[in-house]
Amino acid sequence: MVSIGAETVKKLREKTGAGIMDCKEALSVCEGDMEKAVDHLRKKGLATAAKRAGRVMTEGTIQPYIHMGGKLGVLVEINCETDFVAKNDDFKEFSKNIAMHIAATNPVGIRREDVTQELVQREMEIYRAQAREMGKPEKMIEKIAEGKLEKFFKDSCLMNQAYVRDPSITISDLLNNLIAKIGENITIKRFVRFQIGET
Repeated sequence: MVSIGAETVKKLREKTGAGIMDCKEALSVCEGDMEKAVDHLRKKGLATAAKRAGRVMTEGTIQPYIHMGGKLGVLVEINCETDFVAKNDDFKEFSKNIAMHIAATNPVGIRREDVTQELVQREMEIYRAQAREMGKPEKMIEKIAEGKLEKFFKDSCLMNQAYVRDPSITISDLLNNLIAKIGENITIKRFVRFQIGET
């Protein structure tokens, strides 16, 4: 019996939009193999997001959000497959909430892959220096720095962030819930955040 970690279950859930128990069961049946688990969920009709991942998204919206009397602004592009969904109230509300969330949290990117290697290296150097400053043994420093980097990704990448209006879920959960409800692929493509006085 393969031991399935919470992080693996979370990754499968993000990929598929399926429930936690279904993800655990799929990983258990597939002996921890992520791709086989995705297929297993798709066969059972549980992988709503994954089933739609290949579809082309040519519709959507550019959602603005202006805050603090015009001193802070966000533009976010959110794509979907059809004009019908782009006009859907749930889609519109999601878009507004994402723009507001970005204004509040100032993410460095949408996913961890969007974070530049330079920034990752800089953060790691800071975390190593902090661990040394605290007098941690040399052999533990790398592990401590990697742990802090994981927290950095969680706090700084939009999809990993806790949703400001409901911190019990991530933006990824919020998106997958919408995909499951609407039945169409949706993606947060890009955003830009402006703040007066920022360089």
